[in-house]
Amino acid sequence: MHSSDKIYVAGHTGMVGSAIVRNFTARGFNNLILRTSKELDLRDQQKTHSFFSEEKPAYVFLAAAKVGGILANNTYRAEFLYENLMIESNIIHASYLNGVEKLLFLGSSCIYPRLAPQPMNEESLLTGQLESTNEPYAIAKIAGIKLCDAYRDQYGCNFISAMPTNLYGPNDNYNLAGSHVLPALIRKFHEAKISDAHEVVLWGSGKPLREFMHVDDLAEASFFLMDHFDQDGFVNVGTGEEISITDLALLIKDIVGFKGDIVYDNTKPDGMPRKLLDVTRINEMGWRAKIHLIDGIRDVYSHLSDQNWYA
Repeated sequence: MHSSDKIYVAGHTGMVGSAIVRNFTARGFNNLILRTSKELDLRDQQKTHSFFSEEKPAYVFLAAAKVGGILANNTYRAEFLYENLMIESNIIHASYLNGVEKLLFLGSSCIYPRLAPQPMNEESLLTGQLESTNEPYAIAKIAGIKLCDAYRDQYGCNFISAMPTNLYGPNDNYNLAGSHVLPALIRKFHEAKISDAHEVVLWGSGKPLREFMHVDDLAEASFFLMDHFDQDGFVNVGTGEEISITDLALLIKDIVGFKGDIVYDNTKPDGMPRKLLDVTRINEMGWRAKIHLIDGIRDVYSHLSDQNWYA
C-alpha cells in the first residue's frame, strides 16, 4: 500500500476502525474513504454496491460489525447473526464486483470451539461446538472467513482474514448492557470509587482465563498483514498471554483506586473457560504485540477518569 492509495475503512467510528484510521493518519495516508452508519447502511446491499461503484477503493479494511459482550450476544441473537452476515456479505461481494485489490476481514476469537485445545491455533476452527452464549456472532464471523476463501478460490480475489483476541482501548464501549468484560470492569470500579460503594459485583466465578490486546496493536497488525499475508484461511492476532477475570478485576481495581471488595454473582454465565490464541503464525511472520496490559489499561483510564463517560 502507498499513502495515496484509496483505502476504505468500514466501521471507522468503532474502536477497531478508529484505531486503523489513527494508524494510517500517523503514517501519512491521505486518501481514506470513511462513512458513518448514518451515511451508509452496510446492511443494505444496493446502497453498499452503489457506494463501491462510485468510490472504487483499492484496499478495504472490514472492521464494521455489530458487537457486544455476553449479555448482548445472548440477548440479541438474531440481530447479531443477521446484521453481521449482511454487513460482511455486502462488502465482500461489492469488493469483488468492483475490483478491490485487497481486503482484510477482521473477525473474533469466539470463532473457536468452546473446548478447543489451548492455546487455540488456526487449525482448530470447526472442530467442536461453539460457546452457546456467543454462537450467532461466531457463526457470522466464520461465514466471513469462508466467504473470503470462497471468493479467493472462485474469482482469484486477494481477500484475507485475521482473528484478533479480546480488544480494549480508545473509543471502547462502556455501556454495561453491551460492553465486554474489560471496559465493563473499568466502569464498575470507577463508579464504585466515586460513589464510595463498598463492593463491586463480578459476573460468574472469576475463574475464566482471557487474553487482552490493545486495539492499537491490532491496527499495527492489520497494516502488517496487508503487506505480508496473501493466503487463504486466517491468522490469529493476539499477545499470547492470558489472565483470569479475577486477576484482571484486581488489576483494574488497583489502577482505578477502588478500596472496596469484589463479590461474585455465580448466577451469571462464565462463557468459555479459557480463550488464548496461538500466535505462532503471525509471530513467525515478524509481528508481535507491543503494548503490555497494565500500561494499556493505565493509559485508557487516564483518558477516562476525568470525563463523564459513565453517565
